[in-house]
Amino acid sequence: MIRIASILLCFLSFCVSACRHTQPIDTFDPREPADQMTQEEIFQSVQKPRTLTAAELQPSVEPYRIGVGDWLEIEITGIAGTRSRTFVMPDGRLYYDLAGGIQADGLTVQELGHALEQALRRDYTSPSVNVTLREVRSRRAWLLGRLNKPGLYPLSQPTTVLEGISLAGGLFSSRQSGSTEELADLGNSFVLRNGEVLPIDLMALIKEGDMSQNIYLKDGDYVYLPSSLSQNVHVLGAVMQPQAIGYKDNLNLVAAMAKAMGPSRDANLDKVLIIRGSHSAPKVAVVDFKAILAGKATNVELKPFDIVWVPDRPFKILERYFWVAFNSAATTIAVREGSNSVETIDGVSPGISFPIGQ
Repeated sequence: MIRIASILLCFLSFCVSACRHTQPIDTFDPREPADQMTQEEIFQSVQKPRTLTAAELQPSVEPYRIGVGDWLEIEITGIAGTRSRTFVMPDGRLYYDLAGGIQADGLTVQELGHALEQALRRDYTSPSVNVTLREVRSRRAWLLGRLNKPGLYPLSQPTTVLEGISLAGGLFSSRQSGSTEELADLGNSFVLRNGEVLPIDLMALIKEGDMSQNIYLKDGDYVYLPSSLSQNVHVLGAVMQPQAIGYKDNLNLVAAMAKAMGPSRDANLDKVLIIRGSHSAPKVAVVDFKAILAGKATNVELKPFDIVWVPDRPFKILERYFWVAFNSAATTIAVREGSNSVETIDGVSPGISFPIGQ
């Protein structure tokens, strides 16, 4: 009996050991871009740094100030043959008759008339100069993206966002369906001014007629309406090759970083930002990319229109740094997308340049 019991005990031990070795073991390599092991990061909402002001919703009450490139018509009243059309040179000066170079940049039409009268008194007796602004070229706004006539448009008079979109031919529509929703992604559209994304909800303005979002444009403003069909993920900041990556199913953070050729030497990988949502309702997740590469954290799944921002320095206050990253990312996207969309003006490509928020 003892011998039989020993044999049964050995057999049971073998069966238990075999069962243990046949159970599947979940493993993954976090360095592999094709890794599909992802985790749902907790995205936190971010409050807007400010709201639109009453001044931004009203036309400027200040008189127009002449700028470089503006065309003017000048005439000395009562003297035949003195009417002439000229423009402000790149150095800011205007040349007319015997007055020589007059500094015109920054002057109002009346101030320029007085300056010309003073300069012409050497050759005319009490000259009265009439100055008329004929064409504005110094104040312009970029209207780009899914518009019928994207380009650079002069602001010859107070112009709202809706009026600017109308100048550019309105939203681009599909010839087959006539729909504009499938081509212009209003939820991710924005207005950029001096490196700052303005707190405007273009979806509410255009689709719902919310006129409280209809601000007046200023010189250098950039209105961008991206295509709803692109669904790019942007990898920006301290990476070797910042770029837009076409979204595919199961695109994750490691794969996106690999497509951007990895982080640059000064990258801070402890707090990589994943920005999701529009300016009206932004969310952010802070991811420890070092932990993912070390196998201490799982990979992160991305979604269309996400922005991956790799900082180049540590930061303490997320709310403050988020808007620096958001504005800088929007500026980068605007410059890249706009430079590919604008046709040449007068045979010369105008180029695009925006300051990045510090």
